[in-house]
Amino acid sequence: MTARFGRAPHESFPAGVTSVSADRNRALKLPFSLFLALRYLKPKRTFVSIITLISIIGVTLGVTVLILVISVMTGFDRELRQKVIDFDAHITVTTQAVLTDWRDLTVKVRNTEGVVATAPYVQGPVIVEFASRRLAPIMRGIDPEEQENVIPLRKFIKAGELDLNGDHAVLGVELARKLQIGIGDKLTVYSPGNLSQILDGIKKLETRDGAQEKEAVDQLREVVLPKELTVTGIYETGHYLHDSEFLLVPVHVGQELYGLEDSLHGIIVKTTDPYSAERVKGAIERYLKPPEYAQTWIDMNSQYFEAIRLERTVMFFLLFFIVIVAAFGIMNTLITVTVQKRREIGIMKALGATVWQIVWVFLGQGMVVGVFGTLAGLGLGMTLIRYRNEFSQALASTFGIEVFPRQVYQFSEIPAQVVPGDVAIVCIGAFVICWVFAAIPAYFAARLDPVKALRFE
Repeated sequence: MTARFGRAPHESFPAGVTSVSADRNRALKLPFSLFLALRYLKPKRTFVSIITLISIIGVTLGVTVLILVISVMTGFDRELRQKVIDFDAHITVTTQAVLTDWRDLTVKVRNTEGVVATAPYVQGPVIVEFASRRLAPIMRGIDPEEQENVIPLRKFIKAGELDLNGDHAVLGVELARKLQIGIGDKLTVYSPGNLSQILDGIKKLETRDGAQEKEAVDQLREVVLPKELTVTGIYETGHYLHDSEFLLVPVHVGQELYGLEDSLHGIIVKTTDPYSAERVKGAIERYLKPPEYAQTWIDMNSQYFEAIRLERTVMFFLLFFIVIVAAFGIMNTLITVTVQKRREIGIMKALGATVWQIVWVFLGQGMVVGVFGTLAGLGLGMTLIRYRNEFSQALASTFGIEVFPRQVYQFSEIPAQVVPGDVAIVCIGAFVICWVFAAIPAYFAARLDPVKALRFE
């Protein structure tokens, strides 16, 4: 009998049989609930497998988009702050009219604790003309030596040099492109600062005649006479607003264009730490008399920073709904599996399976989908962040879709900064959502009555 129906103890099994048995033994070493969860998730040509795949893709896309958008918004905020600090002063001391006693005020500001350097400035809109092309940028009159101590502009020079010793001008690369002007060209500048003088001259013409009229015409001609400046440099900061809207001239030219004589529009201040500018501003305000006032770089750009912060928060919550939709797919899959495996659940409970063992079968499925979807989304999101600019250029060249227009967002490239804390929140949040939505069908499966399940099957 042993020879015919069995195998003697000393006889060996074939190698293939031995390996299969070993694999089965290793599989059986898995926890009961995890073993069944993985078995139910095995790809089969069924509708449930398709829903499971769609659920994983949904979680992947949700995590990818969340990581990508949050990183870009964080980088956008960081780059905007850095560009503002690079081109604008930490603190600006100005007035509603003009500063007349600015020298005494400069001495007091320089002696304030936390102040590193100061520089005078004149700023206002002008009309520029070159080769019949006219634009209305913002003229900023500066002293290049003192300005360099506050805002190091020389590092931004792309062509030419920062030469503002005579009737010279330095302009942004985008402004130069619009005017189609280059180094050595003559730029004609008209100032609106003397508009009141022009109106007064017109009124004199209306009331005078003869020699008086000729004298008034000569005076009016001197008032409206434009200023010709030689372009000596072109700068590029990477911030579209700064590169397209500002014309740098010597401070004496700015005073002449606006008829300020020895007065200024304000004083710019550099502090030891840009993020402690508010404290230094409070110390400076002790020396100011109305209508004089001080503003920090955050005050002057508060609308931008607040808009970015609000948009980042709103986008985070809105995009999390993608993960929630994917979690609904997981729940739908598990509900379908619960219905299909009703008889098997009844048998397991009849054989002594505990409630928590049944619960963890379905929780395990949801957790596996959540883990795979989250890890895939993390990898895809980090890849897209790494090649974000190449991807944007490919879309623009292939489909004509400009994802990040610099005229709108004011940056030549898409900024991004990966904050590990934000990535951790996204990944953990996605996993928890998948786990919670898997708990609902798991709870109902565990409450299934084995007698009813087997009776109706």
